[in-house]
Amino acid sequence: VAPVIVTGNTAVVVSSERRPLPAVTFAEVLATSDLPGGVVNILTGSYAGPGPWLASHMDVNALDLTGAAGDVAGARAMEEAAAENLKRVLRAPDAEPDWLAAPGIDRMTACLETKTVWHPKGR
Repeated sequence: VAPVIVTGNTAVVVSSERRPLPAVTFAEVLATSDLPGGVVNILTGSYAGPGPWLASHMDVNALDLTGAAGDVAGARAMEEAAAENLKRVLRAPDAEPDWLAAPGIDRMTACLETKTVWHPKGR
């Protein structure tokens, strides 16, 4: 979530349905920080409710399907809905993620955009 925030974007995170406590604790930390409200939105429960809606919404730029490895049909439906508006989708890893491994930012930085501004030199 940090690279997303640093680059000026917002994030909607759906916590684990089986283990939501870390996400809820993280939400409490964010609520008491200097981060403006609405920058990080953490949802609890199943991703089956908000997932298809987020996948088809035009204002959502990318989806990371980590944690959806067990629901192949649900992940496939979100990929198809995201394809309608050319949204970037990171497929879920084949196996359950190793949450004890060293954290990396590869999956998060794959969703970031690099924008450049062209300034013509006039006379």
